Parts: sequence; C-alpha cells; structure tokens
Amino acid sequence: MTVPLNPVELAVFVSRCAGICDEMGMVLRSAAFSPNIKDRLDFSCALFDEKGGMFAQAAHVPVHLGSMAFAMRDIAQSRVWRPGDELIFNDPFLGGTHLPDVTLVRPFFLEGRLMGFVVNRAHHAQIGSQTPGSMPISSSIEEEGCIISPALMRDEGRPVQAMVTWLKAELGAGTAADLAAQSSANRVGIDRLEPLIKEFSGDGFLVAIQQLNDYGRTMAQSGIARIPEGVYGFEDVMDSDGLGAAAIKIRVEITVSKGNVSVDFTGTSAAVSGNINCPISVTAAGVYYAMRCLLPENTPACAGTFSPISLHAEPGCLVNAERPAATAAGNVETSMRIVDCMLGALASALPNEIPAASQGTMNNIAMGRAGHWDYYETLGGGVGASKLGPGIDAVQSHMTNTLNTPIEVLESNYPVEIIDYAIRSDSGGEGLHAGGAGLIRSYRFLERAEVTLITERRQSPPWGLAGGAAGSTGHNTLNGRLLPDKIQLNVEARDVLTVRTPGGGGWGRLRKDAVSPAKKKNGSN
Repeated sequence: MTVPLNPVELAVFVSRCAGICDEMGMVLRSAAFSPNIKDRLDFSCALFDEKGGMFAQAAHVPVHLGSMAFAMRDIAQSRVWRPGDELIFNDPFLGGTHLPDVTLVRPFFLEGRLMGFVVNRAHHAQIGSQTPGSMPISSSIEEEGCIISPALMRDEGRPVQAMVTWLKAELGAGTAADLAAQSSANRVGIDRLEPLIKEFSGDGFLVAIQQLNDYGRTMAQSGIARIPEGVYGFEDVMDSDGLGAAAIKIRVEITVSKGNVSVDFTGTSAAVSGNINCPISVTAAGVYYAMRCLLPENTPACAGTFSPISLHAEPGCLVNAERPAATAAGNVETSMRIVDCMLGALASALPNEIPAASQGTMNNIAMGRAGHWDYYETLGGGVGASKLGPGIDAVQSHMTNTLNTPIEVLESNYPVEIIDYAIRSDSGGEGLHAGGAGLIRSYRFLERAEVTLITERRQSPPWGLAGGAAGSTGHNTLNGRLLPDKIQLNVEARDVLTVRTPGGGGWGRLRKDAVSPAKKKNGSN
C-alpha cells in the first residue's frame, strides 16, 4: 500500500519536479542557436501525467504553458506511446498556438508502464512562411508557414528520417538545429525523471501527482472564495485585423459561484479575415493566467489548480477560431486583450487588487530578407498601476515572459543598427499612482529588407482604474512617417523604423493641485 506524502514531502516533490523543468529550459537555451531561444528565452518546459494533466512547469511563457495545459489531454490520448517516441507539432487547431511555436512531446515509462510526458515549446523565426520572421499579415493559416500536424519525429528512439529530412528542407538548417536542442531538453527531462519515479515507485509517483492536484484544487478554490459571488462583465476592442476590420470586440462574462469560475465569451465578434483569431487553447491560456494571478503565491501549476475554471466561446468567434482562420497574431496580441478583459471584469469584484491595464500588446517586429536572414522580437511597455503603487516601466507583461534581444547580439548577427533604445517619458497614465512608461526602440537598416509589424493599442489606449488616466497609445513610424498598427513593407538601406510602445494605465484620481507622479519620475520631456 502506498503511503501518502506529508505536507513537507509534497512540497519537496513539487520543487523537484519544477527543478526538472528549469533544467530542461537551461539545456534548451544553452544548445539553441537562434536569438529567439538563446537570448529572448521564447520557450517553455512542462511535465504532464499519463492522461495529459500538467503537474509541473518552469516560470516560462504563460501563453505557451496555459495552452499546453488545456490541450495536452487530447495529445496524450491520441496514440499508443512507446519508449523513445517523440512527437512534433505546431498546428494551432490541434493543440498548438501559432505556427512559429513548435512543440515536442516525449513519453516517459517505468518498466514498460506509461507514467507521463516531458514537453517543451519554442518559437522559431523561420517556420516556412514566405515572409521573413514567419509573422505575415495573413488571411489564412496556410499563408503563415508549414503546418505540422502531430507526427513522430522519433519512433522508439530512432529518427524518422523522412520527417527529419522534410523539416531541414522546409525550415532550414538553423531551425532544424534548434529543434535538435528542443529534443535534447526533453532527453534531459526523461533522465532526471527516471530516478525520481524509481524512488517513489510507479504507484507512489502517481499518488503524489494526485495529491498535488488535490492540493492545487484546494488552493484554487480557496483563492476563488475571496472573490464575491456574482456575475462580472467587461468588453474591450482590438485595433484592427490588418486587413480592414477595426474595433473588433471581445466580451467576457465571469460567473463566480461556490469556489468555481465560469468564463463566457458570448458576444465576442466573429472571426475576422486577418490573423488575430485565437484557437481555443490560446483563449484558455489567457483565462488561466488571469485567474492564477489572483491565487495564493504558493499555488502549484497543475491540472488540479485549473479544474475549478471552465470556459465557453462560440465556435467560429474571434476567440474560438476554426480552420482555416489565420492565427499568427492571436497568440501574441489577442491573448493580451483577453487578459485585459478578464482583469477588467474582475476589477469590479476586487477593486483594491486588480491593476489598471498594462500595455496590451507584444509589439511584434519581424524582419529579414528571403533566403538570407530572419529575425523576430517583441518589445516591452508599461505595466498598469495599482493601489499598491506605480506601474513598472518598459517590461514584458502578462502573456509573454521573454527578454529583449541585447543590442550587441542583434547588431552582430543581422544588418541592423539600434540607434535609440530608451524609456518613453510621460507615456504612463496619470493618477494617484502612475502607469509604467513604454519604451522607444529605433532600427536603422544597413541593407534592403522586408518588415512586418503586428502591434496593438495604437488606437484604443490601456485603460486606467479608480479614476486613473489611460496610458498613452503606441506609435510606429518609418523615417518619421506614421505607420498603421499592422503592416508589411519593404525598407531600404539607411531607413529608420521607430516603435514607441504603450504606457500602462494609471490608478486613482490625481488631485487637481498635485504634480503627476509620472512627471516627477520622468521629467518634463
């Protein structure tokens, strides 16, 4: 008979599992070649039980982890797994997010018994799109690159040569090398799990996971119980889809009852022609993230924690898009607005805990020259202020947890110079507590290139709370000429692209005779 873990033993088990995810991430970063993985850290690692329920993750990218937590059950039950198998996929409608995010799944066994899976997901700047950076202004998923439906890359430990050859031919040697780094990270995960499982025995390991899920559910319901029971609604808009549609609505209604939360997106706009459509897995990631921010700090990231949360979105709407809808920006832009809507709705329930809106965009910039180079990055902006204090300046927030690419790395690898990189003064919303400032980043191109910008909050500003003012909208310019929020364009040598990212909303009403905290902090420029 397996003896349940006591609280201290359970805490040690949780830490050991999370440590395996951390080590997987370190291996992936060390072995990768591209700045997206090596410098920006645009990847995530997690562990799942034999049914596809998450039981551990590293503190990586929320949109990756939440979507995997939602979709892995279908992946886990989609085939008969054997030791040494490794599955690869990126299809947004079969458990992925958008095509540049490629996921590798490897099962782990004890004496022939399936015990669970190690998984990692990483962003690749070249995924077979006709445009550099693989983030086009697209109207269907087929335009966004190579669609990899779940398929074996390794079969019982042996490379599936046809798949390996196809990946290298379609995506290039650089992407193939980064996929090999992802595979190495999974192997390390398996190596570290084996002694842990043997220590607990197979049954003991599964009992520990069940205890973890029970604990996660208890912690989640305890956190949810702090929210007054009721129904809370909010709506916000996307600037555009890049192909003519504008002011696209996202509406959410959150029902809190008896320790459970139901999230309903009825009233959200239908899917659009452009690429801001969200697969339901990405929508779930935004919902999970917003709710987890309200839970006690030591709440584990596991299936049990998310079990009191349910969601509904009409098939075919913006946040439950169906094939062949374009989804490249749904993962990065619409997911951010989903979080804004979730927090906006909950602000009426917890007015002293919810911050004002953060920048509400990842400021996606893709650039390069076909057949020569590809580069992609996202930029930070202002974080919303709260009752506790002002927002943070110029950081990635909410659904992304990546870093910037250091100027030295960018300039040494690509024909681009950074001529300005600074805090955008006075862009945070005014209030008793000022919103965080955005940033300014200017690129001078040293040769002709193609550029794609996919940005938001260029029309509708990040909202303030409790009487605080909205943050400043963002602006994109080429040689001083204002550009749309989403555009694909060609640039010449010496052209200068400047991106000014949004500031966060302010919190609390500023007295008429008071000096703005933002101006005190940033000066008058």
